[in-house]
Amino acid sequence: MAGTYTSSGPSVDVAGEKLDLVTILADQRGMLAITARGITDEQARQRTTVSEFTLGAIIKHVATVIRDNVAMLEARDENSTMDMSRLGEALAFGPDDSVEHWLSELDSAGVALEQYIASIGSLDELIPQPTAPWAPERIWWPARRILLHLLREIAHHSGHADIIREALDGQTTMGVISEGMSF
Repeated sequence: MAGTYTSSGPSVDVAGEKLDLVTILADQRGMLAITARGITDEQARQRTTVSEFTLGAIIKHVATVIRDNVAMLEARDENSTMDMSRLGEALAFGPDDSVEHWLSELDSAGVALEQYIASIGSLDELIPQPTAPWAPERIWWPARRILLHLLREIAHHSGHADIIREALDGQTTMGVISEGMSF
Protein backbone atom coordinates (compact mmCIF):
# COMPACT_ATOMS: atom_id res chain seq x y z
CA MET A 1 0.00 0.00 0.00
CA ALA A 2 1.33 3.45 -0.85
CA GLY A 3 2.65 5.37 2.14
CA THR A 4 3.69 2.32 4.14
CA TYR A 5 7.05 0.65 4.59
CA THR A 6 5.86 -2.95 4.67
CA SER A 7 3.41 -5.04 2.72
CA SER A 8 1.36 -5.46 5.90
CA GLY A 9 -2.17 -4.31 5.37
CA PRO A 10 -5.51 -4.19 7.13
CA SER A 11 -7.44 -7.40 7.77
CA VAL A 12 -10.76 -5.51 7.88
CA ASP A 13 -12.77 -3.51 5.39
CA VAL A 14 -12.85 0.07 6.67
CA ALA A 15 -12.58 3.54 5.14
CA GLY A 16 -11.52 7.05 6.05
CA GLU A 17 -9.81 7.64 9.38
CA LYS A 18 -10.31 4.01 10.44
CA LEU A 19 -8.48 2.86 7.30
CA ASP A 20 -5.62 5.23 8.09
CA LEU A 21 -5.38 3.89 11.65
CA VAL A 22 -5.49 0.19 10.79
CA THR A 23 -3.04 0.67 7.90
CA ILE A 24 -0.43 2.50 9.98
CA LEU A 25 -0.89 0.15 12.95
CA ALA A 26 -0.43 -2.87 10.64
CA ASP A 27 2.65 -1.26 9.07
CA GLN A 28 4.23 -0.62 12.48
CA ARG A 29 3.58 -4.21 13.56
CA GLY A 30 5.14 -5.31 10.26
CA MET A 31 8.19 -3.17 10.98
CA LEU A 32 8.54 -4.80 14.41
CA ALA A 33 8.20 -8.28 12.91
CA ILE A 34 10.99 -7.53 10.43
CA THR A 35 13.40 -7.04 13.33
CA ALA A 36 13.01 -10.74 14.16
CA ARG A 37 13.62 -11.99 10.62
CA GLY A 38 16.01 -14.93 10.68
CA ILE A 39 16.85 -14.93 14.39
CA THR A 40 16.78 -17.88 16.72
CA ASP A 41 15.05 -18.00 20.09
CA GLU A 42 18.47 -17.87 21.74
CA GLN A 43 19.38 -14.70 19.81
CA ALA A 44 16.02 -13.23 20.82
CA ARG A 45 17.10 -13.62 24.47
CA GLN A 46 20.44 -11.83 24.04
CA ARG A 47 20.95 -8.41 25.55
CA THR A 48 22.87 -6.33 23.01
CA THR A 49 22.53 -2.91 24.66
CA VAL A 50 22.65 -1.65 28.23
CA SER A 51 18.86 -1.97 28.34
CA GLU A 52 17.34 -5.00 30.05
CA PHE A 53 15.14 -5.46 26.99
CA THR A 54 15.87 -8.16 24.47
CA LEU A 55 14.38 -8.43 21.00
CA GLY A 56 12.14 -11.29 22.10
CA ALA A 57 10.97 -9.36 25.16
CA ILE A 58 10.01 -6.35 23.05
CA ILE A 59 7.95 -8.45 20.64
CA LYS A 60 6.27 -10.23 23.58
CA HIS A 61 5.64 -6.89 25.32
CA VAL A 62 4.09 -5.24 22.26
CA ALA A 63 1.85 -8.26 21.54
CA THR A 64 0.73 -8.25 25.18
CA VAL A 65 0.12 -4.48 25.22
CA ILE A 66 -2.00 -4.69 22.07
CA ARG A 67 -4.00 -7.62 23.47
CA ASP A 68 -4.49 -5.83 26.81
CA ASN A 69 -5.62 -2.65 25.07
CA VAL A 70 -8.18 -4.52 22.98
CA ALA A 71 -9.54 -6.13 26.17
CA MET A 72 -9.69 -2.71 27.87
CA LEU A 73 -11.38 -1.08 24.87
CA GLU A 74 -13.99 -3.83 24.63
CA ALA A 75 -14.67 -4.15 28.39
CA ARG A 76 -15.08 -0.43 29.12
CA ASP A 77 -14.68 -1.36 32.78
CA GLU A 78 -15.20 1.69 34.98
CA ASN A 79 -13.55 -0.14 37.91
CA SER A 80 -10.45 -1.54 36.21
CA THR A 81 -6.98 -1.22 37.65
CA MET A 82 -3.60 -1.99 36.08
CA ASP A 83 -2.40 -5.42 37.21
CA MET A 84 1.14 -4.51 38.22
CA SER A 85 2.00 -8.13 39.07
CA ARG A 86 1.97 -9.02 35.35
CA LEU A 87 4.52 -6.42 34.27
CA GLY A 88 7.70 -8.33 35.09
CA GLU A 89 6.65 -11.48 33.23
CA ALA A 90 5.45 -9.48 30.24
CA LEU A 91 8.87 -7.83 29.92
CA ALA A 92 10.91 -11.06 29.99
CA PHE A 93 11.58 -13.53 27.18
CA GLY A 94 11.95 -16.75 29.11
CA PRO A 95 13.29 -20.16 28.18
CA ASP A 96 9.82 -21.39 27.19
CA ASP A 97 9.12 -18.37 24.93
CA SER A 98 9.70 -18.59 21.20
CA VAL A 99 9.99 -15.99 18.46
CA GLU A 100 7.52 -17.94 16.33
CA HIS A 101 4.91 -17.96 19.11
CA TRP A 102 5.20 -14.27 19.92
CA LEU A 103 5.19 -13.18 16.28
CA SER A 104 1.99 -15.19 15.90
CA GLU A 105 0.59 -13.48 19.01
CA LEU A 106 1.60 -10.08 17.61
CA ASP A 107 -0.29 -10.86 14.41
CA SER A 108 -3.32 -12.25 16.24
CA ALA A 109 -3.49 -9.28 18.61
CA GLY A 110 -3.20 -6.94 15.64
CA VAL A 111 -6.12 -8.61 13.87
CA ALA A 112 -8.20 -8.34 17.08
CA LEU A 113 -7.32 -4.64 17.27
CA GLU A 114 -8.32 -4.08 13.66
CA GLN A 115 -11.62 -5.89 14.25
CA TYR A 116 -12.27 -3.64 17.24
CA ILE A 117 -11.56 -0.52 15.16
CA ALA A 118 -13.91 -1.74 12.44
CA SER A 119 -16.66 -2.45 14.98
CA ILE A 120 -16.59 0.77 17.01
CA GLY A 121 -19.30 3.23 16.10
CA SER A 122 -17.23 6.36 16.62
CA LEU A 123 -13.59 7.00 17.43
CA ASP A 124 -14.87 9.74 19.74
CA GLU A 125 -16.47 7.19 22.11
CA LEU A 126 -15.09 7.66 25.61
CA ILE A 127 -13.36 4.67 27.20
CA PRO A 128 -12.48 4.48 30.92
CA GLN A 129 -8.78 3.96 31.55
CA PRO A 130 -7.55 1.58 34.25
CA THR A 131 -6.13 3.29 37.29
CA ALA A 132 -2.43 2.71 37.95
CA PRO A 133 0.21 3.99 40.37
CA TRP A 134 1.06 6.78 37.89
CA ALA A 135 -2.65 7.52 37.22
CA PRO A 136 -4.58 6.95 40.47
CA GLU A 137 -7.68 8.85 39.31
CA ARG A 138 -10.02 7.37 36.69
CA ILE A 139 -9.79 9.17 33.36
CA TRP A 140 -11.73 8.69 30.14
CA TRP A 141 -10.10 8.92 26.75
CA PRO A 142 -11.69 8.90 23.32
CA ALA A 143 -11.00 5.62 21.50
CA ARG A 144 -8.99 7.62 18.94
CA ARG A 145 -6.56 8.83 21.62
CA ILE A 146 -6.09 5.30 22.96
CA LEU A 147 -5.36 4.03 19.45
CA LEU A 148 -2.92 6.86 18.76
CA HIS A 149 -1.22 6.19 22.11
CA LEU A 150 -0.96 2.52 21.14
CA LEU A 151 0.52 3.49 17.77
CA ARG A 152 3.13 5.59 19.57
CA GLU A 153 3.91 2.65 21.87
CA ILE A 154 4.38 0.23 18.95
CA ALA A 155 6.54 2.73 17.01
CA HIS A 156 8.66 3.45 20.09
CA HIS A 157 9.35 -0.23 20.70
CA SER A 158 9.90 -0.92 16.99
CA GLY A 159 12.73 1.61 17.03
CA HIS A 160 14.15 0.10 20.20
CA ALA A 161 13.95 -3.39 18.63
CA ASP A 162 15.76 -2.13 15.53
CA ILE A 163 18.66 -0.87 17.67
CA ILE A 164 18.85 -4.18 19.54
CA ARG A 165 18.83 -6.12 16.26
CA GLU A 166 21.48 -3.93 14.68
CA ALA A 167 23.71 -4.48 17.72
CA LEU A 168 23.06 -8.25 17.45
CA ASP A 169 24.17 -8.78 13.85
CA GLY A 170 24.06 -5.53 11.92
CA GLN A 171 20.62 -6.02 10.33
CA THR A 172 18.39 -2.96 10.24
CA THR A 173 14.71 -2.85 9.42
CA MET A 174 15.13 -0.26 6.68
CA GLY A 175 18.01 -2.31 5.26
CA VAL A 176 15.67 -5.31 4.94
CA ILE A 177 12.88 -3.18 3.45
CA SER A 178 15.20 -1.64 0.86
CA GLU A 179 16.82 -4.94 -0.22
CA GLY A 180 16.82 -5.16 -3.97
CA MET A 181 15.78 -1.56 -4.50
CA SER A 182 17.85 0.63 -6.77
CA PHE A 183 18.29 4.23 -5.85
